[in-house]
Amino acid sequence: MKMKINVYDFDKTIYAGDSTLDFYFYCLKKHPKGLFQLPKQCLAMVFYILGIYNKVQFKESFYIFLKALPNVEEDITNFWQVKNSRIKGWYMEKSHENDIIISASPEFLLEEVCRRLNVKLLIASKVDKRTGEYNGENCYGEEKVKRLNEIYKFFIIEEFYSDSLSDLPLSKLAKKSFIVKGNELIIWEQYKLGFIAKLKKIIFQMH
Repeated sequence: MKMKINVYDFDKTIYAGDSTLDFYFYCLKKHPKGLFQLPKQCLAMVFYILGIYNKVQFKESFYIFLKALPNVEEDITNFWQVKNSRIKGWYMEKSHENDIIISASPEFLLEEVCRRLNVKLLIASKVDKRTGEYNGENCYGEEKVKRLNEIYKFFIIEEFYSDSLSDLPLSKLAKKSFIVKGNELIIWEQYKLGFIAKLKKIIFQMH
């Protein structure tokens, strides 16, 4: 028998914002010495834009701020005590015991909020919470499907929610897929057609 599941992206989907950036700024306020890593982070961004760094290399350079945290577990717990309220109301109403969150954000950051939401399965980027080093690929695009297939051999995605068309690989597996903009849930194909129409209009205006 196939397992029936609902799958959700996290940032800007069920969480109002980018949890990684929110955690970063939260930590800088508590541990200002993390600012000493800013030049390295900016240089890594330049390297990423120029194609010298791939996404994992860029993110590892960004996560070096973790080295400035004396107790990262305590910071994560306190962070979610503050930010748990940013979980969107529509998700709280729809949440189900078969929900799965699949996110490119670091696993160590989302484990606590998943516990609070009673989400039993989290699939996310495996990042060392003390060094910022990756163990594996960034959990993005096709990698999300690969990671899900490693856990479940037989499953049916009843509903899938994301804020980004980059999650097309997962949306193709779902019976119903939705793009989330703020608190608005838009049927995937309707959003995709609208996006393509806007893109064509922009290209036409450039000629």
